[in-house]
Amino acid sequence: MRTEARALLGPALFTAVMVALLAGLGVWQLRRLAWKEALIARVETRAAAAPAEAPPRGQWTNLSPNDYDFLHARIFGRFDLAREALIFSPPPSGAGVEPGYRVITPFLLDDGGAVLVDRGFLPLSLRGDATRKREPSGKIALTGLLRGPQARNLFTPADSPQEGLFYTSDAGALAAYLNLSDAAPFILELDPAAPAHGLPRVYDHNIELANNHLSYAITWFSLAAAVAGGFAFYAAGRLKQR
Repeated sequence: MRTEARALLGPALFTAVMVALLAGLGVWQLRRLAWKEALIARVETRAAAAPAEAPPRGQWTNLSPNDYDFLHARIFGRFDLAREALIFSPPPSGAGVEPGYRVITPFLLDDGGAVLVDRGFLPLSLRGDATRKREPSGKIALTGLLRGPQARNLFTPADSPQEGLFYTSDAGALAAYLNLSDAAPFILELDPAAPAHGLPRVYDHNIELANNHLSYAITWFSLAAAVAGGFAFYAAGRLKQR
């Protein structure tokens, strides 16, 4: 029996390490779950609140995305319709199946500086339609959600500034392309309004945040249980043979 026990010592230590590691990953995912749920609650509260004044120009250099992301804000000024950038986008809910672009236009603020405004969705086949550059004009007030830079991944194509085409919404990169030296670090996504003719068209905000941490935690705990069960089965077989 002692020989068999010594033979099982190595696998037992390996199993203990693996179970501890996998269980630790499960606990970490539970902590991430609590963090994500708090984040979702904050985002929903911000987005549903009445529009507040956007962060003033003097604070822009010190802002982080957590300070303003999904903040429901109001700005005053006028569009600079001579300049725009396009962000390639799948069709939003209710826009059919044709992909297209989010139209980004500078909005010159009454108190100086500029905010990039996501004016809505433009279908791919209508990129050449220039009517979107005629209206609105003059000084107006806008409300919408402030959004931070969109993350890239390995599958995100490289931007094509020479064509005015981008694949992520990054206010810094867009401002550089549009030659804006005093632009806010955020983009304002317009609030949906009553359906109107013309393009681009504003659709409902997409404020859903992925929250898969509970399923990840269950996966890690299941793997830990499987490793422990596998060792128990192996050890029982060895001892039975003995």
